[in-house]
Amino acid sequence: MTCPPHTCCFASRLAVSLLLLVFVSLTVSAQKFFRVEKDSIPFFRGFAVSFDLVGPAMLTLSDHGEYEGALRLNLHDQWFPTFELGIGRANHEKDEVTGLSYKTTAPYFRLGMDWNVMKNKHLANRIYAGFRYAFTAFKADFIYDDLPDPIFQTKSGFSVEGVSCSQHWVEAVFGIDAQIYGPMHLGWTIRYLRRLGHKEGDIGQAWYVPGFGINDKDNFVGNFNIIIDI
Repeated sequence: MTCPPHTCCFASRLAVSLLLLVFVSLTVSAQKFFRVEKDSIPFFRGFAVSFDLVGPAMLTLSDHGEYEGALRLNLHDQWFPTFELGIGRANHEKDEVTGLSYKTTAPYFRLGMDWNVMKNKHLANRIYAGFRYAFTAFKADFIYDDLPDPIFQTKSGFSVEGVSCSQHWVEAVFGIDAQIYGPMHLGWTIRYLRRLGHKEGDIGQAWYVPGFGINDKDNFVGNFNIIIDI
């Protein structure tokens, strides 16, 4: 069954009108969201460096953790493009489930943006939400000391070193910065991590992923940072 010419013409015009309406609505919404407040504050407000304290504490108290620093730009006290770089380490011996020991040391990075959600953007204290994209490529050692021999009824071991692995993921971030004195701030963040893709070796899943933590499809982590505005 075919539609009359005037019906098809009307439907086409209606579709084009709806598309234009959606485009205009999205454009107006984007302009409102990214609008710079009209004031005397300059657009570029400097940058900040920060260092996480949770990762080193975990390395001291457990068998895995990270050393991590970040560089964050300040655009009009509203937007904060952020680059984070760290080194993750793990030395996990004789896992309770698999019996494997696992070792790795490797760098990782995150790249993303934070938005200041406070009504008065120019206060020294900030509440922000944001996102990150993260990636790491690492080599892991898998060691098994108690492999039973079915013939001689003894136990032997094996190890596979330098297994190439990688993973990339996204993070949703919520955090607070509080000014302590002058340019120094203390801040904490809560993050939800969601794995996008990963490459495992032939031995099996890596027990720990640098920057991500104990390997799974998703994870929750927290950071406590010393932040210095420059």
